[in-house]
Amino acid sequence: MTLLDLLSGRDDASPAIAAVEGGVLTSAALRAEIGRHAEAIARCGVRPGDAIALVAPNGPEALVATLAAADAACVAPLNPAFTEAEFRFYLEDLGARAVVVAGEWGAVAARAAVACDLPVLTLRPAAAGPGIFHLECPAGQPSRTARDPGHAPGTALLLHTSGTTSRPKLVALGRESLCRSARAIAASLRLGPADVCLNVMPLFHVHGLIGAALSSLAAGGAVCCAPGFNPHRFLRWLETSGATWYTAVPTIHQAVVARASSASATPPHVRRPLRFVRSCSSPLPMSVREALAAAFEVPVINAYGMTEATHQVSCTPFPPAGNGPGCRRGVGLSTGPDVRVLGPNGEWLPAGEPGEIALRGATVITAYERPEEANRTSFHEGWLRTGDEGVIDGEGGISLTGRLKELINSGGEKISPYEIEDVLLRCPGVSEAVCFAVPHRSRGEAVGAAVVLGQDGAADEKALRRFAARQLAAFKVPERILLLDRLPKGPTGKLQRIGLAARLGIEN
Repeated sequence: MTLLDLLSGRDDASPAIAAVEGGVLTSAALRAEIGRHAEAIARCGVRPGDAIALVAPNGPEALVATLAAADAACVAPLNPAFTEAEFRFYLEDLGARAVVVAGEWGAVAARAAVACDLPVLTLRPAAAGPGIFHLECPAGQPSRTARDPGHAPGTALLLHTSGTTSRPKLVALGRESLCRSARAIAASLRLGPADVCLNVMPLFHVHGLIGAALSSLAAGGAVCCAPGFNPHRFLRWLETSGATWYTAVPTIHQAVVARASSASATPPHVRRPLRFVRSCSSPLPMSVREALAAAFEVPVINAYGMTEATHQVSCTPFPPAGNGPGCRRGVGLSTGPDVRVLGPNGEWLPAGEPGEIALRGATVITAYERPEEANRTSFHEGWLRTGDEGVIDGEGGISLTGRLKELINSGGEKISPYEIEDVLLRCPGVSEAVCFAVPHRSRGEAVGAAVVLGQDGAADEKALRRFAARQLAAFKVPERILLLDRLPKGPTGKLQRIGLAARLGIEN
């Protein structure tokens, strides 16, 4: 099985990939480009099982290059914002055999590749249209050192999970898993040939690559690739792309809601022919979910995903299906993997009992590539331990209460940061909020928070604490609330809660 199987059955003339600036790559042209560049990569000495790193900005060219490299070998798309030291770490950890870079965007990665004695293939966009480019291979062949490629021939995608306090873990995903996941997502979202996804998520992450792009291609639809999220252009992109859906992390949805409700957003820019909006990769506060549904007058699908599960684990069904709390307020029903709840002593818990979410299935990894020590603590009886605390209701609906490492332990009381954030986001004038643990002399940890006010927001810390106190138990009310111009976020837009108190200079 190859990723080209996702394109089988598509009409040759049907649009497959588009650019927000205009232009379309047809299904026939996409197949041809994937084949052409896969052959070029193979001629450079890269073979199945070899890791090839890709550093390119978001857009049609990055997507085509990713698909071609995955067809020829194992592609490892990397964040172009990495430093040279970070690139060197990832290239060495991957056991990379070559690096594909996109012009000036890959200058830092190219230096790291040279330092690692790796050949550099240069991607240069052509004027023929979106997704069309030249791949310049270096003279000669990649050096064949004693370095073990370490990847099975069926592996297509290599990704590192984002490390917080430990070494990033390397995840290997096979072609069969990618195809299976893409089709499952397409089925859960009822995607078809008439659908167009506007993708603003990074293609070096499973959310953008699988959740937006591969699911669209698997359904016979199209994906319009944006260079990234731009709050000032997003609503216009929705209009010009003809998008029927988009998917993003909650922080992006918050920015979209703020933009859509601002005085500068005229009604024609708000009411698009969308069928639905999807959220994934981080918990979606109920207040944001409700605001999105009101702004676009469409269902909001809340999904749960992780790299180790080839992205999507579950999602809420389209209304009116699903009446349990997991569907109404949680992340819905499984779209493939088996899901169970694990207790603190390794026991399996019944419905309604909170514990650690565990996964097993055809799209779920059974081991990390490295480090080896991660496998000793990340699996239980063949089930992947997600590190997410949650509960499964009687209908099978999943609700998440927090990352186990992010839960705040205040004098023995376990507090979910999601609950606090949802309350703060309902305070008039607040556009973004994050909750996190702060050190406390007697209780060990207390609740801290940081917010960003909207354009007309005028609340101060005392007003915010008073608002929270009216809706939360006293021990949940944040002891400190900082007002910031922007919240610290990771490369995919996720809020970074762990260690945030120290980064913001909050002490006891």
